Amino acid sequence: MSSTSNKILVQPVIMAGGSGTRLWPLSRAGYPKQFLVLSGNESLFQLAARRLAALASPEFELAGPCIVGNDDHRFLVLDQLREIRLEPSSVLLEPMGRNTAPALTLAALAALEGGNDPVLVVTPADQTVTDGAAFTAALQDAIRIAAGGAITILGIT
Repeated sequence: MSSTSNKILVQPVIMAGGSGTRLWPLSRAGYPKQFLVLSGNESLFQLAARRLAALASPEFELAGPCIVGNDDHRFLVLDQLREIRLEPSSVLLEPMGRNTAPALTLAALAALEGGNDPVLVVTPADQTVTDGAAFTAALQDAIRIAAGGAITILGIT
């Protein structure tokens, strides 16, 4: 779980494969919810990518985000990351959505390809977080726990 520098190696993963049916007519198959700007100047996807980038600290070696998404949205993913100046470590494209477990399996296998065993920090691309500092602190605590071998899940009531 650690790199050679004794930092915890972290692989952020953004699940961006939604189909865009819930906020119709704003979102649609070609432009789903996660790529919409609902408030401010950035899409939900861009906000998720920034939240994960905020995990950077002297304690963690943070890789670029791994994006798991729909093949139809590959250009949206790359364009929106370019707009916020974030370089993905990988973009894994599903030919068709198969839900969370297969998408996470793809991300985990990709994370292992370089011979590393990073802590995966997985988040959906379409969530809203109102307290970014608390979210970051909670994720950093979860990373420390996961680096010890545990599976850590954050949720809300």
